Formats: sequence, C-alpha cells, structure tokens
Amino acid sequence: MKQSIIISKCLNADLDFHVKSFNPDKVFIIVDNITEKFCLPRICDIPSLKNAGIISICSTDNSKNINSLTHVWRSLSEQKATRYSLIINLGGGMVTDLGGFAASTFKRGLKFINIPTTLLAMVDASVGGKTGINFNGLKNEIGVFNNSDIVIIDTNFLKTLDSENICSGYAEMIKHSLISNEDIWSKLLTFDILAPNLNDLSYLLEDSIKIKEEIVKNDPYETGMRKALNFGHTIGHAFESLSMIKQSPILHGYAVAYGMICELYLCTIKVEFPIEKMRQTVSYIKHIYGIYDFSCDDYEVLYELMKHDKKNTANTINFTLLENIGKVKVNFTASKEDIFESFDFIREGL
Repeated sequence: MKQSIIISKCLNADLDFHVKSFNPDKVFIIVDNITEKFCLPRICDIPSLKNAGIISICSTDNSKNINSLTHVWRSLSEQKATRYSLIINLGGGMVTDLGGFAASTFKRGLKFINIPTTLLAMVDASVGGKTGINFNGLKNEIGVFNNSDIVIIDTNFLKTLDSENICSGYAEMIKHSLISNEDIWSKLLTFDILAPNLNDLSYLLEDSIKIKEEIVKNDPYETGMRKALNFGHTIGHAFESLSMIKQSPILHGYAVAYGMICELYLCTIKVEFPIEKMRQTVSYIKHIYGIYDFSCDDYEVLYELMKHDKKNTANTINFTLLENIGKVKVNFTASKEDIFESFDFIREGL
C-alpha cells in the first residue's frame, strides 16, 4: 500500500479532513507522557477528535517494549475498539513504531495515521512502514511491515524539541544524503544544526523524506536496495543496545552517527570510498555528536550484538557500504578484525 505523506501548512484542517474521510466508529490517540503535555493540546479541539480516547505510554526508547504494547492492546480492548476504529500516533519514533505495531495487530489491523513530532520520526520512523518493539535487549526485534494510511508532517512541532533531539533526527538526514546525493550531502555538512534556522531546515527535511520515500516505493519489503537505508545501522544499533545494557541509553540518531563513522571506515578499506569525503563527514559528525564512550573491553559485546542484526544471513554480519556518495553496495561482509579496526578508528581519531 502506498503511503500518503502530507507536509501540512494547517495541521488541524488537514487532520480533521482525513479523520472524517475514514468515517471511524471510534478514534484513539496514542501519545507518550511528553507529547501528551506539549503536542496533544494542538489537536484536541479538532471536531472529529472530540470524543477520542487517549492512550498514554512512557517516553524514551526503553518503553518500546512488550509491556507498553500490552498496555495499548488492553486499552483498546477495554474502550471497545473495533476493526472500524482509527488510531492516531502522535509522537516520536517510539510512538509511531509501537503504535503502528499495535494498530497492525489489534483485531488483525486497524487504520492508523502517523503525526511525527520529532525530526527523527519525520524523516525516518514514521515513513516507510516499519513498525515494532524492542525485545530481549535487542532493537526492533519484533515487528511487521505495514504503512500508516497517512503521515501528516507539521514542522511546527520542531519548536518543542531540544538541540539533542534535533541533532538525533539530523543524523538520519546525513545518512540519506550519503546514500543518494552529493549536492544534498554538501548542504547538510554546511548547515548549522546546533543553531538551526527551522525554515531552512524544513526544506532539507522535505528533500530527505523524498529520498526515503523513493527508495521504499521501489523496495517496500527490504529485499534489495532498501537495505541502503541501513547504512550506519549495523554498528549503530549495537552501540544503542550496548548503551541500554549499561543503563545509560543514547538517542537513536547519535548511535547511527557513531555507526556511520565506523562504517565509513569500512567503506574506505573495503570498497575505496574517497578518503577526503570520509574525513569531511567524520569531522562534521564528531563536531556535532562527539564520540561514544566505550572501551576495548566492549568490543566482543558489540560484536555479539551485531550478530543479531536482522539483515544477517546465518552467522554472517551484513553491511551496507558506499563506494562513493550515492553508490551503494548492499550485503557486504567484513571480518571481525575489520570491525574491531573500525572501533579503534572511532575511539582513536582520524
């Protein structure tokens, strides 16, 4: 199913129109405790949402688990949701991932709308149909592919974000540029994301969404070139899982940024990615995101975590690597020694 993505100039009017077009018997809005406070008030006066049921879960990615999912299912059941009900996911990637999975599975599937409220969710989580939860200490271990019926993006929500969360989403935009377009890559590496002009950022955001939208349209179930979107994620997800194990979680975009540093190193030694472009990108990432604090004692743990990546086949760890900006190689392998060298690279510098 093709996903309809709307860059909205009038959120209330657009949302009211589309909710009414579904003619649902009941409407439910899934929020976390942050978006319930700061974002829900923006839409609560919409006529079609007057009697909507509010289902709130705890914020942070640690809450993207089976317990939160069960809470959503139970709330839907207790409030007598039917197959003709509509779910609106109002929040960041955790809400759109978990809410989308809940909608996809309750009574074998309800219609749902994503309204992403973070930059990360706007450019990544809410677009492309991946839904799911973390399980057994692993990122997004349980889930399904299922597009929301509509994604409505209102960049005014970015005004509610702190700098860290803006930067987290920007990491995915950097990734999109690396796998697609040198002109966009150049624009992103000269943009001051630490003091962003939100109007200018909205144009970069639209470019980034179009990149992902085109890739997903051509490969909705990740059998081929959609794997390009995993650049930085094989190692990035391991960093993210390690941070959870250490009970000091890092934001997803930061983990991806660190993963891109390591995987750009692998690109240079495995497929001859241009060293100067690698240095420019790594320098920018380090300037914005700093460096993840881990030691050589963590290498084996990280390697074991990477073995659980969903892109792997048998015991082979698969990577998406780049020969150049926009020249993607999927299903590439690297030795354990190469991977450990990439850990040395991020820790020891250029």
